[in-house]
Amino acid sequence: MNQESKLSFRNTGRVAGLLYLVVVITGIYSLGYVPSLLIVWNHPDITFSNIVNHEFLFRLGIVSGLICYTFFLFLPLVLYKLLKPVHKTYAIYMVVLAIVSVPISFINMQNKFAVLSIISSERPEKDLVMFYLNQYDYGNLIVQIFWGLWLFPLGYLIFKSGIIPKFLGILLMLGCLSYLINFFGNALFLNYSELGISSYVRLPATLGEIGTCLWLLIMGTKSNIISTD
Repeated sequence: MNQESKLSFRNTGRVAGLLYLVVVITGIYSLGYVPSLLIVWNHPDITFSNIVNHEFLFRLGIVSGLICYTFFLFLPLVLYKLLKPVHKTYAIYMVVLAIVSVPISFINMQNKFAVLSIISSERPEKDLVMFYLNQYDYGNLIVQIFWGLWLFPLGYLIFKSGIIPKFLGILLMLGCLSYLINFFGNALFLNYSELGISSYVRLPATLGEIGTCLWLLIMGTKSNIISTD
């Protein structure tokens, strides 16, 4: 690989890191920070008041989520360019499993726009607000299947590539299992969220994704990629 190709390859890694950084920051803001401030699941009155009194924050959460999903559409495509030499088939799996989640996430966001319509109506109904928030939450539960599944081929490709530390690939593959455990836990057991273990279960995915993002952004990639295809 000549010097120009090495530079282009490393820049591709940094572009992937930048896209991943936007996904991580906007995802944390829209899926974690804003709901933690506004939504109290067992208290519809408090939730309704929070959203009405902090409508702009709620809207920022919507916009942040849409930015997250848009950048997530491009992220696997850049990663495909980077990791295709390792194993083309696994790289295709990675792209498909990631991109499938995007239209589901966009459609699911309509539930939050429905909440905005309700609170701006002449006779807003608090129960309807909670209904659409619950529908949005269930939508996120469904899309978590694909948020988890795409991590396995990504982790495998990173583990085999030699351009990113192998332990990050292992964390990402474990992260796939983490998302699936939380999905089945929430889908099958009514009180699963009350156990307080979901954040610990998701820890490998969190560490793996943030670690990969920062490594790509700061370190770029080595040029001596290993092909197993």
